[in-house]
Amino acid sequence: MTAPSEPKTLLYDVADGIATITLNRPDRLNAFVDEMEAELIETFDRIDADDEVKAVVLTGAGRGFCAGMDVVDAGDAFVAWRTASTAPEGTQYDVPGDELPRRRDGGGRVVLRMFDCLKPIIAAVNGPATGVGATMILAADIRLASETAKFGFVFNRRGVIPESCSSWFLPRLVGMQTAMEWVLTGRVFKAPEALEGGLVRSLHAPEDLLPTAYALAREIADNTAPVSAALARQLLWRMQGASHPMIAHQAESLGINLRGVSADGAEGFASFVEKRPAAFPNLVSTELPDLFGSFPAPTFDPTSLEDPR
Repeated sequence: MTAPSEPKTLLYDVADGIATITLNRPDRLNAFVDEMEAELIETFDRIDADDEVKAVVLTGAGRGFCAGMDVVDAGDAFVAWRTASTAPEGTQYDVPGDELPRRRDGGGRVVLRMFDCLKPIIAAVNGPATGVGATMILAADIRLASETAKFGFVFNRRGVIPESCSSWFLPRLVGMQTAMEWVLTGRVFKAPEALEGGLVRSLHAPEDLLPTAYALAREIADNTAPVSAALARQLLWRMQGASHPMIAHQAESLGINLRGVSADGAEGFASFVEKRPAAFPNLVSTELPDLFGSFPAPTFDPTSLEDPR
């Protein structure tokens, strides 16, 4: 098997069971480009395939987390975005009557991959996070921020609309009223407002942000069964859209039956009785049961919505 190539817009490292993804375009405040889109998706593929990885920390290099879409020529930003030769494979599609091809939202593709990730994701927001920088972190399981961080869902101020599936994620995380205020005003707000609104779990001095994120990742990696963690994050996210708690009951009943008789289940209870750390043997890559086969994720269908023109 060919080893994965090292990304150009990211830094990737694994140490003691914790993977770190660092957005690495500090001269552009880690602004989002096509190559970063593709490399983030490839990196989460790599993470899911590596049983050594138990948790993920996502952060940015330099003084910013991500300043949103990299706009060099503002007047032609979206013309260039739709016609760019660097557009990741399979992201463009033709529509009769359109001179330019249409294109799937790149931030949305990244967030959907994060949603499907089998490892817990902790976002450590070290500086400004606006546009896709703000929406990308919504798919993280836990978000921490530096006291110097700023956030902005600025799309309405640019004449576009929110993306990265944020219309699904944001109201679920902070409630509809707060989500509406942040999106409709499009203003940039400081870290204390993000904490008060529930967007982030806690604020930290810049030098304490990553150590706190790693301590949290360490707590997950050292004490929980990776297969159970993968299933738990899938259950919590997917049940946000379930129509009735019976759907959760069905999936949880299947999962508790399967995990209860697994090697992990035996080890978890034995280690508790014997008052020792658990050594969970099951692997995410080969021993993850499917609890969701009866309601699979929909595929992207550009013809499912009628063109309003």
